[in-house]
Amino acid sequence: MFPDTGKAVVTVLERLGHQVEFPAGQACCGQMHFNTGYREDALPMARGFVRNFAGYEAIVTPSASCASMIREYYPTLAEEAGDQALAAAVSEIAPRVHELSGLLVDVLRQPDVGAYFPHRVTYHPTCHGLRMLKIGDAPYRLLRGVRGLTLVELPEAEACCGFGGTFAVKNAEVSAAICADKVAAIRQTRAEFVVATDNSCLMHIGGALSRQRSGVATKHLAEILASTELASAELASAE
Repeated sequence: MFPDTGKAVVTVLERLGHQVEFPAGQACCGQMHFNTGYREDALPMARGFVRNFAGYEAIVTPSASCASMIREYYPTLAEEAGDQALAAAVSEIAPRVHELSGLLVDVLRQPDVGAYFPHRVTYHPTCHGLRMLKIGDAPYRLLRGVRGLTLVELPEAEACCGFGGTFAVKNAEVSAAICADKVAAIRQTRAEFVVATDNSCLMHIGGALSRQRSGVATKHLAEILASTELASAELASAE
């Protein structure tokens, strides 16, 4: 749904000198099925994941929720299925699965990736990144390392945006009310862009911002980090 985010991840990692490969056999991690109770249907996806990504030094995703699924819930899936082979494979591969900001800051120790983005930005910490992966201040450190970027604090930043996957569908009114609070906080910052590590949250927040004609755009952290002076100039001319 958001191919530019994946392309941005490749741009950033290659800029830092890493070889990036994209296994063609990969598919969904199975989080959507797992979260809605279809655990048996998530099993083939877990097996496919460990098969397709075996042998890589590091596996990176621009989604804290996907990384959480693999690191936190694949062991549960394997245990429930009584699949010892899957459990062993998950035990070996899960520590090598990283959300992008965690990989850059905590593993590669490179909070400055050579980005340039001369705009006023606020950051929304997503629930999976904040509460499950505990990526801490990694995204903030990366944003502070972007030349030209003005980072403004988001009020009640740690509050959920209200998306929660199918929660937004099954509990639409509650979800919309939670999102309204988040959007009001974002607008208080007078930011040009709101940034996060999960496109699912950005999709939810962005829909509300768009309906309010707020003038605030959403952008994934990876796309900010991939931006250079040339890319920023092209963005400014497009606006």
